Amino acid sequence: MTKEEATMVGFEIVAYSGDARTKLLLALEEAKKQNFEKCEALIEEANQCLVDAHKSQTELLQEEARGQGVEVGFITVHAQDHLMTTMLLKDIMSTLVDVYKK
Repeated sequence: MTKEEATMVGFEIVAYSGDARTKLLLALEEAKKQNFEKCEALIEEANQCLVDAHKSQTELLQEEARGQGVEVGFITVHAQDHLMTTMLLKDIMSTLVDVYKK
């Protein structure tokens, strides 16, 4: 995989995880309004975005596993950071939503 191809995969990861982050933050706003049905729907949409981000990430992992070196640039590092922080937000969403349910 060329550096350019890895960069494009990085952009995919950023886009998917960015969409997920937006949906999770919107879900939190819905929880604040006590609209838990919409909140859960947005969380599910965010989960699908994260699945798509993981699929893109898996492309990079598979290349590495095949012994095909992947030249990692700043975009790829940024993509990984973006994905991991969004996953952290997803992980704490149930606690945040529970706070608003009480």
